[in-house]
Amino acid sequence: MPKISTRGQHMPESPIRKLAPMADAAAQRGTKIYYLNIGQPDIESPAAALDAVKRSDLRVLEYSPSAGFATYRKGLASYYQGIGLDVEASDVIVTTGGSEALSFAMGSMLDPGDEVIIPEPYYANYFGFAQALGAKVVSVPSSIESGFALPPIAELEARITPRTKAVLVCNPGNPTGYVYHRDELEALRDMALKHDLFVIADEVYREFVYDGAEAISVLSLAGLEQHAVLIDSVSKRYSMCGARIGCMVSK
Repeated sequence: MPKISTRGQHMPESPIRKLAPMADAAAQRGTKIYYLNIGQPDIESPAAALDAVKRSDLRVLEYSPSAGFATYRKGLASYYQGIGLDVEASDVIVTTGGSEALSFAMGSMLDPGDEVIIPEPYYANYFGFAQALGAKVVSVPSSIESGFALPPIAELEARITPRTKAVLVCNPGNPTGYVYHRDELEALRDMALKHDLFVIADEVYREFVYDGAEAISVLSLAGLEQHAVLIDSVSKRYSMCGARIGCMVSK
């Protein structure tokens, strides 16, 4: 029997997906299940998007451009400009969901043995993406006492080694819901510039902010133009997780 690669043998199973069959089986037995394991919004997908799929008059489903259709990239650029970001269509690459955008971003920055710093708790698949690349996640715990704010910069800097290439943050946070303040992001920016690191920002929950909070994008921070990559998706904003449409945005 052919042997599975060492990398394949060590690829971690998603703990979120691992729990799903157990929950479904319990539900079939009549147990009331509260599904807190997956980020599926409880709002309806836009009718206009669903109608557009139904009305498609395509006769041949051709290959799309590698970076995504120009009309969509222009539309995304217009959206980002509308929230105050200096983004052109040429800065946008469309991906198969936010997960592929994360994989592309990490793969562009990390060689085998390289390290990415991530505040913990974090979206479990970050670990799997790094593992697939032969890279290492260096986690820095945030505290419940601070509401899961960004760990002190001194604690992040203490984890930097010669193999550290990037810092990955999720804002607003998954699974904590914490929204980073501007001073936290500026401190993160200063650290990234000081140590010449990339900053990957998973911002797919941008619209899910409440009580006057503001989700500040890393692309709005002066000086990070050559260091920051924004990860986005239609999954949360439009409750279209099954569409598998994401993007990465960077200068």
